[in-house]
Amino acid sequence: MSSLEYLGNRPFSFYPPILNLENNEWFFRRASRAEILVMNSRSKEEIWIPRRFLGEISLIEDPVVIVGLVKELEYRAGAVWPHQRRVIEMPLAVGERARTLPPPGDALAPVIGIRTPSVTDSRMGKLVGFTILVGFVASVVAVNVLRQVSFKPRLVYSAGEQQYLDLTADDDYDAIVRKLGLPAEDHWRSETATEFRSLWYPQRGCFVILRGSARSDARYIGTMNASWNPIHWVPLRGGGSTESTLRGLNKF
Repeated sequence: MSSLEYLGNRPFSFYPPILNLENNEWFFRRASRAEILVMNSRSKEEIWIPRRFLGEISLIEDPVVIVGLVKELEYRAGAVWPHQRRVIEMPLAVGERARTLPPPGDALAPVIGIRTPSVTDSRMGKLVGFTILVGFVASVVAVNVLRQVSFKPRLVYSAGEQQYLDLTADDDYDAIVRKLGLPAEDHWRSETATEFRSLWYPQRGCFVILRGSARSDARYIGTMNASWNPIHWVPLRGGGSTESTLRGLNKF
């Protein structure tokens, strides 16, 4: 399962933004082995992003989740490509010829007297150069510290926090408790010929959902995050999955 699937239907932005696109707000659609499909929130256009271009993900919304890109990308011809900055050669003015070095043996240009810099000028130049160097080093250190604070700590997951990935459609309440422990809260909700059960695990930040025709036969159908967005679901025997059921289920 792609790490972006854990976002559910929350919007996110790429950094750096993809060039040639005005809006930088996206939604995850689906994933393949080598690519992920995302949809632009404004234009509704869907594009595939190769996984090799994906970097780190910040899970703290400030104001949206940030998905890092390892290369600067640009959008053209319906796809994304690595952006290449080209050096533009300035055209020659009318009547001007390209300048070339004189061949060996040609007469040298006359020597023009140059004033030798004084001791004061030399010291001032060294001071300016040292100031520029210190400023550059300080900027590099600040950028590295900010990058580590913004991304890496937010990507730390323990194996225990994702144990819901081991749950299956055959797991009932007792099986879930054996795998995840006792929930902090346990709620039931009755609908037409259907019973739903919600188990709240605050230490994992998720709700585990069960469903059954009666309370005695309720089985696992998926997991919601703390914002009540689906982050895990199970396949149905007749095809499809329980994702649509979870998205249509109001919080209880």
